[in-house]
Amino acid sequence: MSFAWFCTFSHPDPAVVLAPADADYIGGLLQGAALSGNARMHTPDHATDPYSDDGRGPALVIELEFDDLAACEIALEAGGPLRRLADPGCVPSLEGAEVRQQGFLARHYDVPDPRPEAVELCTYLVHYPGPAADVRAWHYHYAHYHPAIMVTFPGVREVAIYTPGEIISGLPFAPASAMQRNKVTFDDAAALDAALHSPVREAMRADFEQFPPFQGGNAHYPMRTRLY
Repeated sequence: MSFAWFCTFSHPDPAVVLAPADADYIGGLLQGAALSGNARMHTPDHATDPYSDDGRGPALVIELEFDDLAACEIALEAGGPLRRLADPGCVPSLEGAEVRQQGFLARHYDVPDPRPEAVELCTYLVHYPGPAADVRAWHYHYAHYHPAIMVTFPGVREVAIYTPGEIISGLPFAPASAMQRNKVTFDDAAALDAALHSPVREAMRADFEQFPPFQGGNAHYPMRTRLY
């Protein structure tokens, strides 16, 4: 079990993109924050899903993960390495974006052929806003059945699910309240696209139809991922 923090920059104009200079600046902040963990920067990519078309992903998603809760919360201190993310004009290309943060417990699942050395990947980020009629039953079903299918995707490098956990953050961003997040990671968008058109996607859909009742739907976003 590890501890994860997601920070999402959603811009009202879906055409807005993170400028290279801003990406480099944020990358430097993430390197400082991830000394005892790992950090990722996600920006929109493209792949097609026969069961989902949720449009372009958020302009930027930052993901931090630590094995130790204290280390995670130190990275999120008001005076910590990420404090500049909250400064006015810190990310000029995303001016006007809504920024939300949420902490999670992270569960990772073994895949046949991981790439621990990779620094560039493509991630299919998914979130379920909720609520579920019985959240305990919903999480139990998901954790016991869905990842067992996800790890069989051809070319998959990572599988993880994230359930909400109260992580104390000193950063002044509004809270998000997703019932769950999850991800599957591939070498690139072409590999993700191939996986989404494989029989495994059909098996995923069949299990989705067995989920305990819930509201809010879900959202699926192909994202280009840089690791720090």
